[in-house]
Amino acid sequence: MADIVSPETRSRMMSGIRGKNTKPEMIVRRGLHGLGFRFRLHDNRLPGKPDLVFPRYRAVIFVHGCFWHGHDCHLFKWPSSRPEFWFAKINRNREVDDRSQVVLAQNGWRQCIVWECAIKGRTRLPLEDLIAECALWLRADAPKLEIRGRSA
Repeated sequence: MADIVSPETRSRMMSGIRGKNTKPEMIVRRGLHGLGFRFRLHDNRLPGKPDLVFPRYRAVIFVHGCFWHGHDCHLFKWPSSRPEFWFAKINRNREVDDRSQVVLAQNGWRQCIVWECAIKGRTRLPLEDLIAECALWLRADAPKLEIRGRSA
């Protein structure tokens, strides 16, 4: 299927997508801050530059966009234009994610991944439940948590 906008318009649209301070990330940040959690943002001293770093809990939270990280949910669909480019890009993102998670775990960091589909779309969770689950995980000692949208 051909794109419905010109290549120039598509390029401008794609370049406007942020890597930091996205809406899903801001929702998680506001919710946890409202519960009294304090954190650092996008600490480039840590592998993967986690979205939220909680030194007190030795924990990090990544808020992943389902498209950019190739999540297996309804929000991800392989683009039909330039498939080689997108396959390489998304798989490279996945490899970087995997490497970062291994190094963080080796260095004693607990990790939570909150997927975009848990925050928006037809499989989203109630925001209060999502934030409560993050808070519970932070206060516990589980090494890993992954929050995804409900099963459809």
